[in-house]
Amino acid sequence: MIIFKKFDNATLLYSLLGVNKRLNKILHNSMFTNRLTLLRCTPIHLIVFKSLSSHLIYPLVDGILDRFRTQILPEIHDKIEWLDLESSSMERILLATNYPNLSGLTLYNIQVARAMHLFSGKSYKFDYSDD
Repeated sequence: MIIFKKFDNATLLYSLLGVNKRLNKILHNSMFTNRLTLLRCTPIHLIVFKSLSSHLIYPLVDGILDRFRTQILPEIHDKIEWLDLESSSMERILLATNYPNLSGLTLYNIQVARAMHLFSGKSYKFDYSDD
């Protein structure tokens, strides 16, 4: 199963979940579902700009995001402990299902004021980095 070493968890879930029972059982394992990175990133060395952080972060393509929202996340929601999200798609992902075991959330490309507004009045540990 070399394919499991070559691709990230989100790609494996999107590409292989539902193919057959054996793959479903493997993909439901917590090693694939406990932390999901639902965004795309491009290493900065592939881009001319040098003053940005080490990667440019983009949301998932709408078709992929829609499958995660409607099929994949509701199926594995209770196993997810951490989500890495891009700000323009975070609301759709967070509202897709309930995440009873979610203990961590990383938000990329979000303005501090928006984050403070979204999470005000709640008891969250808020670490901020502008990397």
